[in-house]
Order: sequence, then structure tokens, then C-alpha cells
Amino acid sequence: MGKINMGKINTIIFDITGVLVDGCLDDFFRNKGYTEDMVKRLLLTCTNPGDWTEFDKNHVDLEGAIGIFARHDPEIEGELRNAFCDLNGIVRKRERTIPWIRDLKASGYKVLILSNFAEQGLDDNPFMKEFLDETDGGIISFSVGLTKPDPEIYRLLMERYELKAEECVFIDDMLENIEAAKALSMQGIVYKSYEQVIRELRKLGI
Repeated sequence: MGKINMGKINTIIFDITGVLVDGCLDDFFRNKGYTEDMVKRLLLTCTNPGDWTEFDKNHVDLEGAIGIFARHDPEIEGELRNAFCDLNGIVRKRERTIPWIRDLKASGYKVLILSNFAEQGLDDNPFMKEFLDETDGGIISFSVGLTKPDPEIYRLLMERYELKAEECVFIDDMLENIEAAKALSMQGIVYKSYEQVIRELRKLGI
């Protein structure tokens, strides 16, 4: 990167958690003072596929999300409620994120966000605003009531920002979300590491 964009791709679309910030749910629970055994139990209640979806869509509040998690282990509902009294620390800052966004923009690319993320998670982690302000916009699930990999959230992003799918590359740590982007003719990269993504972007001429 660093050269001026002259290629076909003109828009880089980022997921947030696992790409621009670290998800650190285990440390989030540890920092609440729970033992390792309890951390494991808590993780099992809230890492089931789809359990965060209604919260990320803003269809339920945090109280509703806790109720969903507690169904998996009702005995620790009190611990869940205590742990999720706020969401500060549920994600962790990556120092390379802002320089990465700035480098891409300086090279002539539009940088957008497309992420499943809850409004309270954003509000309780104010550092997120620092890198979101560096982007050219995007869609976060809570604001539209849609989550990836629903094709409608990708279509809404393209419509809102007048994008051509073939001119976009989407970076996400979940394969199913990348497959949904590719089905709409976007390029897609499954994030495994920063270095790996840089290599794959270079293959696309970025």
C-alpha cells in the first residue's frame, strides 16, 4: 500500500470485531473477577451461534440478551447479569487500525464499515469512535435491524454509498460473511492476520 489507487477496486469494507478490534470475551469475564471454571461456564452460555443476533439487530436490549444467554445455564444467571452490567472491555483496541485506515484513504480508497455490533457495545467502549471517525462511513447492524450474512445488509450498504460490488473488497473474520459478499460479486478476504490480509490485498492490486 501507499501507492495511489489506479485499479479496479476502489472501496475497502471492514468488519469490526476480529478485524479492527480484538474480541476478548474471556478477558472481559476474568476482569470481572471470575474463576477460570466460571469463565468457561460463562463463555459457553454466550458463544452459541445466533445468540447475539437479536441484540446486534437492536431487537432486544442487553437485559433481553442476558435472558437468551441464561437459557443455556440458568444456575449462573446472576453471574451473567453481574458480568454484563456494562460492556466496557468486551473488545480491545488494535494500535494498527487507525494507521491502516489512513494509509488506505491516502492511497485513494474509500473505507467503509459493515459489522454486526450492538449499540451499547459501541457506547461502552468509547475508543471505537476514534477509528470509526477515520472511515468514510458504513453500516453497523443495530442501526438498520439487519445482520450479516443477510444479503440485504450488503445491498443496503451498496445502495447507500452508490457502490459497484465488483469494485469492493470485504474483509471479515467469518467465512459465511465473506461468502455472502462474494455471492453479490464483491471480492472477499477472510481475516486471519494483518500480514495475511495485506498479502491478499496486494494480489488484488491494493
